[in-house]
Amino acid sequence: MILRIDHVALAVRDYDKALSFFTKLLGAIPGTYADDGHMKYLWQNMALGDLSRLELLTPTGDGSFLDGFLSNKQGGVHHITMQTPDIYGARKTLEKNNIPYFGFNDYGPIWKELFIHPRDAFGVLIQIAQFEADDWLSPKVKMPGGKRWTVEKDGTEIHLTFAHPGGGKVRIDLSKAEAAGLIDDLKNAI
Repeated sequence: MILRIDHVALAVRDYDKALSFFTKLLGAIPGTYADDGHMKYLWQNMALGDLSRLELLTPTGDGSFLDGFLSNKQGGVHHITMQTPDIYGARKTLEKNNIPYFGFNDYGPIWKELFIHPRDAFGVLIQIAQFEADDWLSPKVKMPGGKRWTVEKDGTEIHLTFAHPGGGKVRIDLSKAEAAGLIDDLKNAI
């Protein structure tokens, strides 16, 4: 039902300060973002390292759905987003097991979601969503042009970079001996 945890969403009062903290101090790379005028909030995705992601949420006006959450704090973990290959199958599994959910939305091929309330998920708001992770990432953290791997040599190391099925890329550094062993293993597998 679940492929992986995609990101942790943090709700914050001071968006500029939080964005600066995560990008300038910790090196996060901003990805997609949007301002939802109806629910009065802004969201910003960020990549940290190869496969870690955060989302910043901040109110954009009075009456934001985040008002209650931020009523007595400057920020905190708002929800965890888990990726599923089939939102309808996930919904069916929840119903079969009498797990209540809310906020089911099908926005077409780009995003489908539902939520499990913290009272039904051990104190954590869980968002289950069906999407393509690369659609939400900065080009800086994705493989170029649909490639699935690259190979680079740097002195005595070989750098292998692979497209990750969860979006983005992951790099593995190998010594020459390790790279030779990998080549032998690949040849034997063919």
